[in-house]
Amino acid sequence: QLVESGGRWVQAGGSLRLSCAASGRTFSTYAVGWFRQAPGKEREFVATIRWSGDSTYYADSVKGRFTISRDNAKNTVYLQMNRLKPEDTAVYYCAGRTYYSSSLAREYDYWGQGTQVTVSS
Repeated sequence: QLVESGGRWVQAGGSLRLSCAASGRTFSTYAVGWFRQAPGKEREFVATIRWSGDSTYYADSVKGRFTISRDNAKNTVYLQMNRLKPEDTAVYYCAGRTYYSSSLAREYDYWGQGTQVTVSS
């Protein structure tokens, strides 16, 4: 089970840190991805981190502004979001799959319920 938290309203230029907390002893073997979905748009890839934490990959739209990290001892993955823009407004989802990262939503087996991020101009 994955549970996201940390979403809220923020002004453009601000920062947020989202958390994805997982239950289960096998969390450390899972790659985790962050995706987002804005109203009327398809779900899009944001960032992913490998099970070991030594490999990350970002969408071009967030590269240099967002950072994904994980703490396997706490069964948690984080998404630090800086220099937020109104176009970052969306519901953010975390997802898990075994070992290796992917930017494709269909390759993930487990999903959280999402957390709303709203960035105002």
